[in-house]
Amino acid sequence: MRFMDTILGVEPNSRRPSPGSPTSLKEANQERLLEALRFAGTMTQAELARFTGLAPSTVSNIVRELTASGLLRVSPTVSHGRTAQAVRLSRGAGVLVAADFGHRHLTVAIADLAYEVLGLERIELDWNHRVHDGLAEVDRMVDALLASLGIGRELVVGAGMGLPAPIDVRTGQVGAPSQLPGWVGVDAAALAAERLGVPVRVDNDANLGALAEDRWGAGRGARNLAYLKLSDGVGAGLVIRGELYQGSVGTAGEIGHATMNEFGALCRCGNRGCLETMVATSALLAQLAPHHGDELSIADVVRLARSGDVACRRVLEDAGHHVGVAVANLCNVFNPDRIIVGGELAQAEELVTDAVRRAVHRQGIPSAAQAVELVTAELGARSQLLGALVIASDGASSALLAAARTAEPAEPADAAVAPLGT
Repeated sequence: MRFMDTILGVEPNSRRPSPGSPTSLKEANQERLLEALRFAGTMTQAELARFTGLAPSTVSNIVRELTASGLLRVSPTVSHGRTAQAVRLSRGAGVLVAADFGHRHLTVAIADLAYEVLGLERIELDWNHRVHDGLAEVDRMVDALLASLGIGRELVVGAGMGLPAPIDVRTGQVGAPSQLPGWVGVDAAALAAERLGVPVRVDNDANLGALAEDRWGAGRGARNLAYLKLSDGVGAGLVIRGELYQGSVGTAGEIGHATMNEFGALCRCGNRGCLETMVATSALLAQLAPHHGDELSIADVVRLARSGDVACRRVLEDAGHHVGVAVANLCNVFNPDRIIVGGELAQAEELVTDAVRRAVHRQGIPSAAQAVELVTAELGARSQLLGALVIASDGASSALLAAARTAEPAEPADAAVAPLGT
């Protein structure tokens, strides 16, 4: 994976996984190598040696042993013009589940431990559904996807779930305001783990988008970034020196509830004039409904704006301006080197981002405004889903080491995979 060129260029230990406190040097080295593969997905043996700090001979021995046990898979590749061996976690070592809840939809994916998506399903959901109904749908979709792939439920080693709501890092409870009112106040991770029978991690969807874009998308090479999710809900995920920043209780990045006009429209959070009331996709479509009807989508608005529709263009540019004012304040406080525009409004590209950029340069501190790079997300609608895979794999090292001791030499035949980020 070419994002390794960026990762291998950072300072020692800034992203390097720690070996922890294992009972033996051999297990420590195995864990370090497995953590590197869990982070990156696929690496050559030379990259593994550089990334972990282990001697090439040690890496070679570990790869040989874990390949024989069925935990790793090795295949020929080309790196920097030379023949090399690509190493990845075997599908027989386990698979991950990712679930992305939106305001009115649910997407579930099954992926291997190299983060390649094996199967995916999306359904529509009522916005006011109850938490147990949502989790029942996840369980059903997981069963259906695993059956279609010929993979047993016992191979699922972890799950990650994204919600359009803040998650209290102290209690795990879903906070308010939330796009899913039927989830507020519950420990979603605990309920999901009970339902699915595997460890589950849950986070805000903007945070997951930030994780994915930082690792595989438009955030590569940035030290400090903010990922903006501009959809029916509005939020930001913040990454500082490669680490997700959640704040003291998990609400860092709630830019959608920055007050833009204290006498403005009432927001679902109880305040007035929040950014979300001005730029959420539902608010933009409502502005256009009197002239264009109520069947428009944001894709329709973008298409019409590009074909010369003045009203659609104005709505998008106004949204960009409002976002830019909030981003200028974010730059003044956070001083990131990159802002990534994601969510549904990202498909408008320069129709929104040019207005954002103008507002940032007009209202931000000159040094902060000049230093920040504004780009659109590269992973599109799958940013949140791929971020869910990242948190699903967190803490998987102990399970992988156990698998190394018990795995059979043969692994299941690999199913066709979808390229990462498509």
